[in-house]
Amino acid sequence: MRPEIIKISTERPEPSLVSYAAQQIRQGEVLGMPTDTFYGLAADPFNLRAVDRVYEIKTRSRHKPLSLLIENVEQAEELARPLPPEFYALARRFWPGPLTIIVRAASKLPLKVTANTGNVALRIPAAAIPVAVIKAAGIPMTATSANLSGATECTTAVEVRDQLQNRIGIIIDGGTSPREVASTIVDLTDSDARWKVLREGAIPSQEISKFFAEG
Repeated sequence: MRPEIIKISTERPEPSLVSYAAQQIRQGEVLGMPTDTFYGLAADPFNLRAVDRVYEIKTRSRHKPLSLLIENVEQAEELARPLPPEFYALARRFWPGPLTIIVRAASKLPLKVTANTGNVALRIPAAAIPVAVIKAAGIPMTATSANLSGATECTTAVEVRDQLQNRIGIIIDGGTSPREVASTIVDLTDSDARWKVLREGAIPSQEISKFFAEG
């Protein structure tokens, strides 16, 4: 069965469609969802069956943790242990935007989401659709890219449909991704190193280094 594609405005997401998407996530569905980088797989991280489905859809190794999209810093405080000062500094400077921050996970977050690492990767996207769905659902969402592991990331709903086919039931169409580069990942879990860029993406490593040097 071909997935259902639901077009939602990126400028003013329609409340009824946002509510429908949020309801589907609350019910344990995995949706294709636009972000401010690539399309992602959106699921309830507290629903272990939905988390399993994300790994199955992507054929992703269970040893790789899933990143989460959140609505605000307060939500980060619920998902992570006491956050270091570097976290708040980065969040103020780069969120909403394509920066993923890895911190120590709170005990309420399922180990399956963290792949037993005890760490969680968080991001507030600069994109109206996922933020609206997170608000409507009242929970964070998984954010791993909506593609098969090792395959090209998708920048349109049609690309998601063509690649994942009947592995996924619903795809939110928010048009073409505004950028074709993944988020930059900064790890704050090593107290000795303070911070470390694990993946350079939309924000150059040099910009992160300069930010900390000036701070």
